[in-house]
Amino acid sequence: MASAPRQPVYSPPPQAYQQQAPANAFRHAQYAHGPPQHSARTTAQGRIVPDRHLEDRSMSMTGYPSYDRDPHQTMSGRVIPNRRMPGASPNATEQVSAGPNVPYPAGYVPAPGSQTRTTSMASSTGGADSGRSMSMASTIAPSIAPSDRTEAQTLVHRPSVAGSATSDRPPTAKIRPPMVYPALLSRVADCFRQKIIVGERTKNELTYKNAFSGGEAVDVLSYIIRTTDRNLALLLGRALDAQKFFHDVTYEHRLRDSTYEMYQFRETMTEETEEKPAVNGVFVLLSECYSPTCTRDQLCYSIACPRRLEQVSRLNLKTGPGLKKEGDATVNDDDVDKTDEQKLWINSVPKEIADSIGDREKKRQEVISEICYTERDFVKDLEYLRDFWILPLRGKISTSAIPLQRRERVVRTIFSNIIDTPSIHGVSSRFAKALTERQQKSPVVQNVGDIFLEFVPQFEPFILYGSKQLEGKFEFENERAINKDFAKFVDDVERRRESRKLELNGYLTKPTTRLARYPLLLDNVLKYTEADSPDKQDIPKVLTMIRDLLSRVNAESGKAENRFNLRRLHEQLRFRPNDRVDLKLTDEGRELVFKSQLKKSPTEQADITAFLLDHAVLLVRVKTVGKSEEVKAYRRPIPLELLSIKEMEEVIPQSGAVKRSSSSLLPLRNSGSDAKKGEGWPITFRHLGKNGYELTLYASNQLARQKWLEFIDTAQQRLRARADFLSTTVLSTNFFSGPNKVNCVAPFDGGRKLIYGTENGIYVSERKAKDKDSARQPRRVIEVPNVTQVDVLEEYQLLLVLSSRSLYSYQLSALDPNDPLSAKRGKKIQSHCNFFKTGICLGRHLVCCVKSSALSTTIKVYEPNDAMSRTKKQKGLSKMFNAGQDELKPFKEFYIPTESTSVHFLKSKLCVACARGFEVVSLETLETQSLLDQADTSLDFVARKEGVKPIHIERLNGEFLLNYSEFSFFVNRNGWRARPEWRLDWEGSPQAFALSYPWILAFEPNFIELRNIDNLSVHIVPHKNIRLLHSSTHEVCDTFPSHYFGSFPL
Repeated sequence: MASAPRQPVYSPPPQAYQQQAPANAFRHAQYAHGPPQHSARTTAQGRIVPDRHLEDRSMSMTGYPSYDRDPHQTMSGRVIPNRRMPGASPNATEQVSAGPNVPYPAGYVPAPGSQTRTTSMASSTGGADSGRSMSMASTIAPSIAPSDRTEAQTLVHRPSVAGSATSDRPPTAKIRPPMVYPALLSRVADCFRQKIIVGERTKNELTYKNAFSGGEAVDVLSYIIRTTDRNLALLLGRALDAQKFFHDVTYEHRLRDSTYEMYQFRETMTEETEEKPAVNGVFVLLSECYSPTCTRDQLCYSIACPRRLEQVSRLNLKTGPGLKKEGDATVNDDDVDKTDEQKLWINSVPKEIADSIGDREKKRQEVISEICYTERDFVKDLEYLRDFWILPLRGKISTSAIPLQRRERVVRTIFSNIIDTPSIHGVSSRFAKALTERQQKSPVVQNVGDIFLEFVPQFEPFILYGSKQLEGKFEFENERAINKDFAKFVDDVERRRESRKLELNGYLTKPTTRLARYPLLLDNVLKYTEADSPDKQDIPKVLTMIRDLLSRVNAESGKAENRFNLRRLHEQLRFRPNDRVDLKLTDEGRELVFKSQLKKSPTEQADITAFLLDHAVLLVRVKTVGKSEEVKAYRRPIPLELLSIKEMEEVIPQSGAVKRSSSSLLPLRNSGSDAKKGEGWPITFRHLGKNGYELTLYASNQLARQKWLEFIDTAQQRLRARADFLSTTVLSTNFFSGPNKVNCVAPFDGGRKLIYGTENGIYVSERKAKDKDSARQPRRVIEVPNVTQVDVLEEYQLLLVLSSRSLYSYQLSALDPNDPLSAKRGKKIQSHCNFFKTGICLGRHLVCCVKSSALSTTIKVYEPNDAMSRTKKQKGLSKMFNAGQDELKPFKEFYIPTESTSVHFLKSKLCVACARGFEVVSLETLETQSLLDQADTSLDFVARKEGVKPIHIERLNGEFLLNYSEFSFFVNRNGWRARPEWRLDWEGSPQAFALSYPWILAFEPNFIELRNIDNLSVHIVPHKNIRLLHSSTHEVCDTFPSHYFGSFPL
């Protein structure tokens, strides 16, 4: 299992013996049910089990208490003997003193694996040749001479990210047991996939998604098996790698403990599910002896016992070389990365030429030689694809394994433009030929930058290939799943010697990885190039061109992957009957921002897949039906503009007084950012609007939750920036607080001043004051309680005030803040008034006062006294006479047998919004009729909708825009449907409307919904408890939490 070559120490037992599973069936119970029970002293075959001390046991990874731990022990209690290095004398081994004996109290049995230790899992070995600590693997694998070292033997020891356990640990320190039984690769693989954090990683300026570095993999494996020996964790990782559990992104080498090497899990893109586990097997170095008679003080009968060297050391026995097959190769199978000695420049030129140049130039020539021979190897790989894959599949050489009707499409999709126009093979073969000719002219190549300058502009086919690569991988896996002949063809070709044990995907990634390798090679050439060489000027130009190509490859492949994933999601997604939503997943510009797994509760497995799109959040459950997957919507998709996250402010706090709009909709959590035990890491999704809901899901860890919320916050801010076409002016902040709530606003004096109607009276402020601290601060001018509505008739110098359901009129001069409050008294016009409305109808200024109940509505229409008009000059006795007259005189009065909510002025009639809909009243005859013509069947949806409430009407180009609490639509002056295809369905439940063509604004307590009348596009401006106070053709005034009051200029 380990990568280090070692001599086999035993012959495999007969097959019949290997099948005797019951002998070790009890050994894994310790990981689920605690220590085994010692009830019998004989084996199942009648053999006598020798007596043991309390600490002796056959299983080693969990450990019993030890009273006299040796200084060189594994965490399971095995002794790692000191061994001499190759060539060292027996006396050269260092002696390590034993640590202190720590007796345990009577009756105390520590948890498995919790014993103390004074060294790491690996004991340090002495000798001058010792460069690292030996892992548990070194207790089994024989030493290797330095000359025979390969990648597996030159491992670098570095501390684990999680912190290493050193010899300084106090005697009472506890060592936690492994998270899973480390010898079973399937369990390690499952735990590894859960713990490793994948994301976008960059290698050689190419971006790989869902990737992780080799260093991160070793960190996680060290954490899983609770070891500080990174070499042991690396060997365990390579056991997973050997079963293709994950792979290097370039398919070039095995797992390396490096932060620069990137890896991805092997994932299929088709719907076919795997019938067998991805990983299976036993990692022998961490396994436990299967013999129940095996003890620490008695030599085990099995030469394959994992603790055999420990027993040999205790009993002072000598080990033989073990069994060995004749002709066994000592070369490591993993030596695929070793450069062929014959390809080195130093071995390809005469010794006299090599000796004639300096060391710096030798290094430069080696890099140039590597560029040349790797380019030739790349061309050979392309020709391998042509000769063994493309041509046979097209039927040019033999019978194709793909049916004729789809043969060309499948081959072209899988292999793209490797040999087809624009051909990567064509440009690369010419490039390799030019490099080879340059080498053949002179053993010492003077420059290569000019060749790159000639051919790099021809590398456009690489960009096209990168954009098609993901589709090719899917097509390959899909054809392999549905076509048995093709699957057999693939298996046969991949077993051929020409394949070099590399699967097809490894060859299909070579074009993009080859392009990414050029900057690395050219940087090294430039590093050793003299200042007077032409390459000193040419290579920087080439590097700029290639890096531009790489950025374009990243961009195009990212777009292609985004389109592919969205198309697959569109094809697989299924909704419940009433939750069907057109997410427009195939629209141009649609983007899949993020995808992750969430849990329904902190203790359950992650079974909810969450997709963050650029405009919505989609929650789905992936279910396997037969051999295919079904993606079913878990809940109705949430538009990002209607999404509120309860924990947003908690996880991503914002500085400043103004809270973020996306999180100010809900109260914040009082708890800190650290989740309490058992609470998990919740994300509470709240769908605003009438069809909304609230759902709490859980992330796997704090980092995953923070990443989710950061992506959501960024996407929401980007969406709201598009709707930033209305400028906002803050008129007052924190002045109207507590019970003194602003109920209404009205401008006067040409809009330079504002009147505020509040619970405590009427206030006035300057719209634009020179002194922000004093003149702009609202001042109370009239002391009157519970003001719910105000309006100004400037032509008649009248102020109308609705206070405690009574309508009063004041002279406009009462708004002077310098006059005493006690001198200002209003004249009552009418009692029991729910609301009033001023406007022009029949060429007259009118005031409608509405008294409404659940069953009836009485509307009195008043007309201002014409004598009060400031357009008429009043002098002397005339002014005195008019002073005693009423400011408003009755004009008309009519009755409607239902409750009314609003009144709108038309040219010659009034339109009343009531429970029956919009009713039109003639002020000349007082006749009432419905605005909608019942003969128009296209309006039947209005009557069928229960609970719908008419709210607002606007006149646009001879048509009427009718706004209800559920929808809006157009009718003509005859009450028939206009624009039959046009209809707005509101996301929320609007309570008020305002028009700023082409936008119509709908106000509900949690947000403002803006809809474009021309194209029906929507924008949401979220706030808490927002109310419309006033609207006109110039501006909209509203108020929202934290006592802000603002306006939108129209």
